[in-house]
Amino acid sequence: MRKGILSLTAAAAALTLGLTACGGDGGQSTTGASASTSQKAAGKIGVILPDSKSSARWETADRKYLEEAFKAAGVQYDIQNAQNDKTAFQTIADQMMTNGATVLMIVNLDSGTGKTVIDKARSQGVVTIDYDRLTLGGGAAYYVSFDNTKVGQLQGEGLAKCLTDKKADKPIVAYLNGSPTDNNATLFKAGYDGVLKPKFDSGEYVKGPEQSVPDWDNTQAGTLFEQMLTTQPKIAGVLAANDGLGNAAITVLKKNKLNGKVPVTGQDATVQGLQNILAGDQCMTVYKAVKKEADAAAKLAVALAKGEKPTASGSVKDPESGKDVPSELMEPVSITFDSVKDVVADGYVTKEELCTGDFAAKCTEAGIQ
Repeated sequence: MRKGILSLTAAAAALTLGLTACGGDGGQSTTGASASTSQKAAGKIGVILPDSKSSARWETADRKYLEEAFKAAGVQYDIQNAQNDKTAFQTIADQMMTNGATVLMIVNLDSGTGKTVIDKARSQGVVTIDYDRLTLGGGAAYYVSFDNTKVGQLQGEGLAKCLTDKKADKPIVAYLNGSPTDNNATLFKAGYDGVLKPKFDSGEYVKGPEQSVPDWDNTQAGTLFEQMLTTQPKIAGVLAANDGLGNAAITVLKKNKLNGKVPVTGQDATVQGLQNILAGDQCMTVYKAVKKEADAAAKLAVALAKGEKPTASGSVKDPESGKDVPSELMEPVSITFDSVKDVVADGYVTKEELCTGDFAAKCTEAGIQ
């Protein structure tokens, strides 16, 4: 692991939970069980992931690392994906609790659906963890995520630097925000607005068209951005809230022979996003060391399943209920062409999957070993 990323994430990873875990594997529904008598005495952990389309990370990273952590701890677990279906989300939760889950970790599809599940879990004595997304007004026992306002700040700063590098004069900046039902999208926007709004107010930049993308749907994002570019063909920069939305914008820019000329941001450090950066079509992405997030959540879940009462290192105020939620927040890292190699060195993506075909030469240029 490279020292650069380790130094940025070490403080957030220093949890006070007293347990250890590691990370590993994929699929749509994964279950596991322990073998020893003492392990069987522990409760069962249920995890509901949101979908597999908004970002590749849910199946390629989160599932993999959570599963390995639970296996290492020797606890029973069930990991399922709701595939963006609110009815399925609630049905899965009901089934998990019926099948003996004593801890439920969810990535909500929206706060309303998440709250319904959390309320029902509480009524049955099941402890809940909000994973990655805070359920507003939900009252989960714990929340594990990244500093999402900082994620947005890094995106805003990254776009500003790319516009400066291109010597853009009063650039028109468009926004492709995340899903309006995802509290994280609100936090991301607060972060990049904090960087870009002063530039709009001063006249240094011009605020262009803005759209929130329902359910982080990349197909809708492409349609929305095509409409935006038609309305304002002089868009000079795109603040896209994640790599999927960024790629949707890049696809439209390619059709108009504008890719590489208009900086586009991203988030999640997906293979596609990193390849777009290597190709010069994407300005930057934000790397969130998902293994650290998954390990932190797994430590909490394992402790709870064993009847312990773990302590979180911090708290986050729920803006809807006003209550403080015990929390673990990881530190995000900005990634540009020169630091793509750090994501590979950290083990999040492999050289083999990233440096295929025409990207092999770009990987060499970027110093990827």
